[in-house]
Amino acid sequence: MNHRKTTKLRKALFTFVLVMITVMLASSVYGDFAAQDDTYKGLKLFSDVLEEVQKNYVEPVETKKLIEKAIEGMVHSLDPHSDFMPPEAFQNLRDDTKGEFGGLGIVVTKRDGLLTVVSPIEGTPAYKAGIQANDIIIKVEGESTKAMMLWEAVKKMRGKPGTTINITLVRTGLTKPMDISLVRAVIPLDSVRSVTVKPGYGYIWITNFRENTAADVKDALKKLESEKEPLKGLILDLRDDPGGLLNQAVAVADIFLEKGIIVSIKGRNKKDTEVFNAKPNTVHHDYPMVILINGGTASASEIVTGALQDDHRAVVIGTRSFGKGSVQTVRPLRDGYGLKYTVARYYTPSGKSIQAEGIVPDLIVKRELLDETSGDGIDSKMIKEKDLKNHLTGEDETVEKEKTDQKSDEKNKLDKKGESDVEKLLRLREAVYTNSKKAPETLLLDSQVNRAYEILKGYHIFASWKK
Repeated sequence: MNHRKTTKLRKALFTFVLVMITVMLASSVYGDFAAQDDTYKGLKLFSDVLEEVQKNYVEPVETKKLIEKAIEGMVHSLDPHSDFMPPEAFQNLRDDTKGEFGGLGIVVTKRDGLLTVVSPIEGTPAYKAGIQANDIIIKVEGESTKAMMLWEAVKKMRGKPGTTINITLVRTGLTKPMDISLVRAVIPLDSVRSVTVKPGYGYIWITNFRENTAADVKDALKKLESEKEPLKGLILDLRDDPGGLLNQAVAVADIFLEKGIIVSIKGRNKKDTEVFNAKPNTVHHDYPMVILINGGTASASEIVTGALQDDHRAVVIGTRSFGKGSVQTVRPLRDGYGLKYTVARYYTPSGKSIQAEGIVPDLIVKRELLDETSGDGIDSKMIKEKDLKNHLTGEDETVEKEKTDQKSDEKNKLDKKGESDVEKLLRLREAVYTNSKKAPETLLLDSQVNRAYEILKGYHIFASWKK
């Protein structure tokens, strides 16, 4: 009797499980069919519209171009960083991370549908012409950029070195558009510059993150650390750095970190979720650091900043960063086409997402041009003993007065150019780019660089008191 009951129970349980599996499979299949049905209806609608336009539009249309534009619109509607790229655009993207190309030397983006300058690259035609961050390019060779895709605008501005191109831009503060004629040049893709601002205090400037950025940073550190006076502090300038390759951002952060999380990315799919950890370094860089950021600091440069800030490895000063906390992947498609789309968000070691929020500096410091005659800024305008009539002459006053007069003349020459403080600030780093001997003193006229140096110097003054 017990055996029969057990057999019946097993049969009933088996039947129940079989029914449940059948129900689940049916639901799954029905769901797939429902989803496929929605997709089919959508594609049928697209086909109907395409056929209608082909047959009845006022002028003949090119079917291939219509389909490309439809796909571009679909992908771009997802977010500002996703793009469908025809072969020439896909090739341009590859050129952006390696080699060199003929162009103007500006990083641009589409912001609210407007072709906006993120930053000019030092030493390039755009930089020398005075193009600034946040300038809006409204025309390229007389053609409006409003309806252009980003890649189309970039393609138009690139070309054979030595050829001329005309662009029209608008700028806050100007009452009318500005026409600028530029001669294309070979744009080098070196992304790292360095200089010793004062004995024992180094400065590294990363313009973007390309294939060899981490290796170039290591080379720059080796050079700075080989100076006569040991390196006591480092300024890492990431202002106006629009980002670049994720692996290079991780590698740069890892140079200064010994352990812990650098960044984590979390996506919808498991394959797009990953945690990047720092590894112990064979060469240690134990000196204090200050990182400079601003509204042009984005993506990969924010990853480096967030990692070093959360680890308390560096003090961050400047203004709030751009706030691009998403990760894109690039997939090659058939016939040379490419697809760039967002697959994940990234998080700093503390678990904070900076998407649309940006990184807040530890110290808010606005960028200003310090007084060029003394470096004292506002204080330079205050009356001092040497300004008083019949004051007692200092021992070295005659020599110092000559130097001051000479610098004042140089300042007057700058003023005669009609450059604003903003334009002058843009040019302060040019001395670093060209390896000028004046680079250290020129850089220290930048209020943010100056403050960074003072912080590092102050740290060592306090440290010496403890000994």
